[in-house]
Amino acid sequence: MKMSTSTGFQLGSYGYSKIKRSITKEDKHLLSVVFHEADDRNKGFLTREDVKVAIAELFGYKPSKYEVDQIMNNYGTRFNSVIGLSLENYMIIMSDKLVAADEDENTRHTFMVFDTNCRGFLSVEDLQRAFSQVAPHIPNHTVQTCFRELDRDGDGRISYKDFDFMMKYDTKSHI
Repeated sequence: MKMSTSTGFQLGSYGYSKIKRSITKEDKHLLSVVFHEADDRNKGFLTREDVKVAIAELFGYKPSKYEVDQIMNNYGTRFNSVIGLSLENYMIIMSDKLVAADEDENTRHTFMVFDTNCRGFLSVEDLQRAFSQVAPHIPNHTVQTCFRELDRDGDGRISYKDFDFMMKYDTKSHI
């Protein structure tokens, strides 16, 4: 029996398994748009540098040399004298990466970036520091209002639970 890496418990016999999400029409459209934005000079394929740009735009991180090498060696095609990634191969690779992306992992990572003191909660100062770096044009009173709304229990701290709720909040169902 396999042990869960996230909980450390043996859950397979109880019917628990990670449900793999599927690619939606919107995901495919996003992948296509990013491909064409990253395709410098509209060549019809992505070079190594273009692949880095596409991954950074889609997933928010700069891929390692090893990751780009793996992609180009396994899926690259020769276009004249350049090895490039066709739209078709790009869609295959990025669809797999998108499906495998863990939404909760992204939320945890974002929370940890905000929680610079590793306390397990965010203070109003943490939020102000993050906003000043990412969106300096947002006034301080707006950040404080945002903090009060996120601090659902009113203890002066944004817990991970509060942060997770905010990250998953669906505004479409409330408009």
